[in-house]
Amino acid sequence: MGLRCSRSPSSHPRRCPSVPTPPRTPRPPRTPGRPPAPRRGGPVPVRRPRRRPRWGMRMATALSVVVLAAGGIGHAVVTGLDTGITRVDPFKDMKNRPQAGTGMNVLVVGTDGRDRITPEEKRKYRLGGAPCHCTDTVLLVHISEDRERASVVSLPRDSYAELPEHTDQNSGEKHRAHPVKLNAAYAEGGPALTVRTVEALTRVKIDHYLEVDFTSFMRTVDAVGGVRICTAKPVKDAYTGLELAAGTHELDGGQALQYVRSRHIDGAADIGRMQRQQKFLAALVDRLTSGGVLFNPVRFREVATTLLGSVRADEGFGTDQLLALAKAMRGFTPASSEFVSVPIGDMDFSVKGIGSTVKWDAVKAQQLFAALREDRPLAERPAPASTPEKKPEAVVVDVAPEKIRVQVYNGTRIDGLGRKVDDALRGAGFDTTRTPMTGEGGELKRTVIEYDPRWDRSAESLAAALPGAELKPVPGRGGTLRVTAGSEYRGVTAVRVEAPAAARGPFEAVTGDQVVCP
Repeated sequence: MGLRCSRSPSSHPRRCPSVPTPPRTPRPPRTPGRPPAPRRGGPVPVRRPRRRPRWGMRMATALSVVVLAAGGIGHAVVTGLDTGITRVDPFKDMKNRPQAGTGMNVLVVGTDGRDRITPEEKRKYRLGGAPCHCTDTVLLVHISEDRERASVVSLPRDSYAELPEHTDQNSGEKHRAHPVKLNAAYAEGGPALTVRTVEALTRVKIDHYLEVDFTSFMRTVDAVGGVRICTAKPVKDAYTGLELAAGTHELDGGQALQYVRSRHIDGAADIGRMQRQQKFLAALVDRLTSGGVLFNPVRFREVATTLLGSVRADEGFGTDQLLALAKAMRGFTPASSEFVSVPIGDMDFSVKGIGSTVKWDAVKAQQLFAALREDRPLAERPAPASTPEKKPEAVVVDVAPEKIRVQVYNGTRIDGLGRKVDDALRGAGFDTTRTPMTGEGGELKRTVIEYDPRWDRSAESLAAALPGAELKPVPGRGGTLRVTAGSEYRGVTAVRVEAPAAARGPFEAVTGDQVVCP
């Protein structure tokens, strides 16, 4: 049988081997109004370089199918995938909803569902205990009207919220409006009450609802072959069992779940966890877009089927919506997405009968949500510098230098050494007293850092800035650390806390290119 080479109007003609071809079948009459196909001898459209779509959204287990479809797999492969989605009606009987803004808003929630996780996985990844049937992660994702920007707002699960009047989905009991933590809305009233509560808090109208659980999260990560995570320093969480050395790691589904759930790695608690979720989502999307999944129909369908196998969504979010959105977002890059957490007014707002909650900064939070309604960017895009200045890489520490108070002493006979060390530490960001003093006792060779054991993390951070310094605990010294410079002092090393690059704009948002692994 003869072979023919096909070509698309969006690509160069392909060269065909010299083999006979069968006579062409007459084409049916062209539909009136449809533009004629380009002639074979006509001009060839310019082929633009393909840009890899990388969408750094949190909860990519629900939204990555959009990126997958953007790879050009086509409607034939995607059709039918949404049949695996469990449908819910989160907008049932909703009244007095906020006025619709510009763009599209998707509420993405991650639940603690673990019914289909094996006993071995529960033990290995510390998933024991009964699930609370509440939301473990709540994200408000805004996609701009021009489909050129995605804004992801994290709503802390412990946020103070007031549930409207409702009927408890478990007991059937009618409840008056009452205060709760945000994640309890799902436990009392499922998706519908969660949407009502978020809309009441934000005054942003939700267009679509997506929900995933622990199982879909783990299986999706395994289906793509794991994700690559970089850590600047060792991380350990005794609650989830996460333990990673500094460096690069390939995490499977269970390890990835430990990574995004960990809240006890440092003092940042839930805020730190949300930052790690940003890094994970960027890594997952990078694996999806660079691992061959997008252009291999078999792999694509395998991953997409796994991803959608336990997703719950509203009826209006189906194949056609996914494809339309995907085609519009083909040009996305990490810089096209931006991440922000709701501005916090009180991290420890005590409520009787509930305990400690996270209270939003009412003014700043409403300014943030107003920007979403008006389809405005949350992060500023600075003009690129023509000749960026290269700075030495800073050492990552636990405590920011500006939070460490330091008194400098000169432990040598070198005139001016105390002033030199004080200036260098202050230049590195430390809060020095600016009044260096002369040390007591004999001349020191090695620089000594004396500290109260209650400030051990601050002392370790200061020691990272003074290579070779000796740490000496002194109970009762207080919050001011004492540095006595020795003759072997060789300067101060720059230090910083582990965090994304400088936040941009009034809401301290970061863009996706700031959170991807270098």
